[in-house]
Amino acid sequence: MKIFRFLLLLVIVFGCKGTEEKKTIYSFGDQGDGTFINPILNADYPDSDVVRHGDKYYMISSKKHNSPGMIILESYDMVNWRIINHVYDSISWGKEYNWDRMAGYKRGVWAGDLAFHEGTWYCYVIDPSHGLFVTTTDDIYGQWTTPTKMISQKKVADDPSVFWDYENKEAWLVANIGRSRTKEDKDKYLYKNAIFKMSWDGLSLEDEGTVFYKGPGAEASKIYRVNDQWFIFLSEWSMTPDGDKEDRKQIALRSKTNSIYGPYDKKVLLEKGNSFERSCSQGSLNQAPDGSWWYFHQLIQNIDAPFQGRPQCLQPVEWVNGWPIIGEDMDKDGIGEPLRRYKMPNIIAPEKLKIQTSDDFSSSELGHQWEWNHNPRDSHWSLTERTGWLRLKASTLVPLSNYYYHKGASSFWRASNTLSQRIMGTKAGISSAKFDVSGMTQGQRAGYARFAGVSHLIGVKMDAEGNRNLFFMDDKGTEIDGPSIEKAIIYFKSTNSGNSASFEYSYDNKNFERFGPEFELVFGRWSGDRLGVFCWNDIEDSGYVDIDWFEYEYE
Repeated sequence: MKIFRFLLLLVIVFGCKGTEEKKTIYSFGDQGDGTFINPILNADYPDSDVVRHGDKYYMISSKKHNSPGMIILESYDMVNWRIINHVYDSISWGKEYNWDRMAGYKRGVWAGDLAFHEGTWYCYVIDPSHGLFVTTTDDIYGQWTTPTKMISQKKVADDPSVFWDYENKEAWLVANIGRSRTKEDKDKYLYKNAIFKMSWDGLSLEDEGTVFYKGPGAEASKIYRVNDQWFIFLSEWSMTPDGDKEDRKQIALRSKTNSIYGPYDKKVLLEKGNSFERSCSQGSLNQAPDGSWWYFHQLIQNIDAPFQGRPQCLQPVEWVNGWPIIGEDMDKDGIGEPLRRYKMPNIIAPEKLKIQTSDDFSSSELGHQWEWNHNPRDSHWSLTERTGWLRLKASTLVPLSNYYYHKGASSFWRASNTLSQRIMGTKAGISSAKFDVSGMTQGQRAGYARFAGVSHLIGVKMDAEGNRNLFFMDDKGTEIDGPSIEKAIIYFKSTNSGNSASFEYSYDNKNFERFGPEFELVFGRWSGDRLGVFCWNDIEDSGYVDIDWFEYEYE
């Protein structure tokens, strides 16, 4: 019955082949009737920063060890988005992010800040293991400069934000600089936030920073100046009387004087509620051309967070007594709650953009939706050696001495050149890919993966005698061996209904057979579920697999 309900859902959502194609209306985003439903981006786009420039909005989002890093998206209407670039071609500032180390699972590209100043785009990011970096470009669609370190990891913790004050010709950077360790603060979970004076060209800091605020878990700062007043937005925990974390809320500090150093008044602007059970905070404020104000925020992860990760929501903003109220104050306590559905911004977009998913690998460059697990071994993948196909060449696993993930994990986490993309939505999805395994050699494994907090694989392996067999592997490395694979072409498919997923295989892309158990998709390691392809060799750097296409449709 469960399978029947899932198939019925897919027929309703995706339609049937041979019938007239109908426009899909998703349970999130643009509803096609002048309204949108939150989340607008129901996928793992954490730590966003959104900037309006001209008639477009640009968003960046972090993804730690994935490469290329810091994805960039564009939108005309703040609801419909398309991926256009990445800031970092590779994570160049640490050897642990390279394909032969793969030891950067906990660090890498954290929350960043996107800014435009005097004809140049800037991106600031803090890697807690290395420090604060800045990179620039004249063309947001083009190449960015090599990241330059502005300050060491000992001086900053995370979440930089910059502001250029053109009236006074001053530039500033705000960041969380770590937990307060004073005797009176150590048990209160207080984070220190500091203001640094920055050079006008945005490339260096000119002082050691001045702490202006301490709060429980206070981070994710953004600086604004509205009606000649300074505002600094922060995400902060509210605490129970017993000192336990209760809810992460969006707060704002408003200056009492004309100084960015304060003193400041404080107000909570947004809290969970109105059917939102996850904390709502951390984002960016923007004003549309018609004068309306809007706030982007993520749904914060928690123990029961859905497997898609941290999605992005859009909320209207009203100014009341000089303070922004985000969403709507449902319970009349002066604090906004997020809205699930609201009217689209008053913007006429020349086209409705859509996140890229499927790929036929016909281009000479990878689509922007794809990211590697750590920096790739560039000599071991190609889009040109076989036109119209992605070729993955097998490397041996990274030695345990060079690697860190978690004890007892599958070999998958030590396999370089795993290529993947985010999943969309939480209700239903179908993804599939066509593989040519004729280039495999002894000891090689290749196939299809779903992974986030845990990994599950379906693929083909070749033993020492040259026999190819189907296999399923879970996150503990436990394997289920399948039938012998005698044909060169094999298709893999994964379906999910909610957080329950499974794998299938086929030789003709029509008749699929289930293989392996049903498994659960989970958020973990600061990541939502991802769909990907893998290839490695347990014996030597030998063999390859070709992938003709990848298709992904979702509710």
